[in-house]
Amino acid sequence: MKSQHQPRKTNHANKSTANRSPKRGSNTYTASSNTASSNANAKSPFDYAAPPSKNNRSSAHRSGGTSGKQAHASARHTAHTAGPKGTRSAFEYSTKPVSTAASKHKADSKRQDKPAAAPIKSKSYEVKQQGELLAFLLEQMSGSGRNAVKAMLARGQITVNGRVTKAYNYNLEPGQTVIVRIGRAPEEVPMIGLRIIHEDDDVLIIHKDAGLLSISSHHDFPGDEVTAYRQLMTHVRKSGASNRVFVVHRLDRDTSGVMMFAKSEHVQQKLQQSWQDTVQERTYIALVEGAVKKPEGTVKSWLKETKTLKMYSSPFANDGQLAITHYKLLQSNRHYSLVEVSLETGRKNQIRVHMQDIGHPIVGDKKYGAKSKTIGRLGLHARVLAFKHPTSGKLMRFETDIPKTFTNLFREER
Repeated sequence: MKSQHQPRKTNHANKSTANRSPKRGSNTYTASSNTASSNANAKSPFDYAAPPSKNNRSSAHRSGGTSGKQAHASARHTAHTAGPKGTRSAFEYSTKPVSTAASKHKADSKRQDKPAAAPIKSKSYEVKQQGELLAFLLEQMSGSGRNAVKAMLARGQITVNGRVTKAYNYNLEPGQTVIVRIGRAPEEVPMIGLRIIHEDDDVLIIHKDAGLLSISSHHDFPGDEVTAYRQLMTHVRKSGASNRVFVVHRLDRDTSGVMMFAKSEHVQQKLQQSWQDTVQERTYIALVEGAVKKPEGTVKSWLKETKTLKMYSSPFANDGQLAITHYKLLQSNRHYSLVEVSLETGRKNQIRVHMQDIGHPIVGDKKYGAKSKTIGRLGLHARVLAFKHPTSGKLMRFETDIPKTFTNLFREER
């Protein structure tokens, strides 16, 4: 977990969230899953470039020729032709021998173009008063049945202020514009390794799976690697070519959990500059090696970085960046322990270093002393993110389940 830039937070560092209810008047969102830190100056290192089209296949370069006599013969009889032998690129193909009228018909039918899709029509409605989206649509589209309208929502045919909205109970405000597209919407390409938990005009909250890079770290050579940033950029540009997302904080590739992106540079800067006051709660779950004896504890050290980019705790006070980690034991057996971790400071690899310092490295973290690969991933999950919304000021709280791969290790011994 890259946590070197997370602003210091002291008010809620040692409070467990396992049994705490959200603050009164707050909005709480809970997302199930089976499967962290702020960067004060993080900016998108590259503009998104759309991947190359896969439909640029052409048959213009088929090879295999015939002599003049053979050409005469082919006018009277079916020709037996074959493409060149050897390796062909993904954008080339050659025909198989055609010897009968039936096989020729079969080959021709494969080359037939699909019929052009009918143009999609749309109707626009202006919202006059507050209410839920489904009720509004049923009132405006009196000739459509309830199930038909629900199906249109599910297929992404309804937009509110230019953004596809599928929730039946989405709250509409006066002045908003609802557009209904008549005709099936084009299929959306599923996202890989992430899902959107919440989206509004200012922020995107996602659940990132372990193994997905948050954003490319190669500024000069972004490459074609799938990242959370690239996929979200594609997502927001569906509703506007100029739309973008901005990194607010990051999670390590092998860390799963809740992560936030801003939808404008203004919101990004506002969140990063007021991170200490904005973020009310950030909780991680760590699966560590060995049986942790203390029910709770605090680790404090000064972190430094080696030339090989590995962090470590300096034996001398004030020699490095101050790092404070609080932990609470949730479950344990002879081989593993499940602990809840909260950060008072946010430093690069802080949790990983401090768990190693107390003799219980995170499962799968070979870099910081782990010996086990029991779950096939790093045993670290960002479970809770709670913050004041940058525009409304309301408390937003998002919580995901502890990955089953973590908890299964304790069920087996019951």
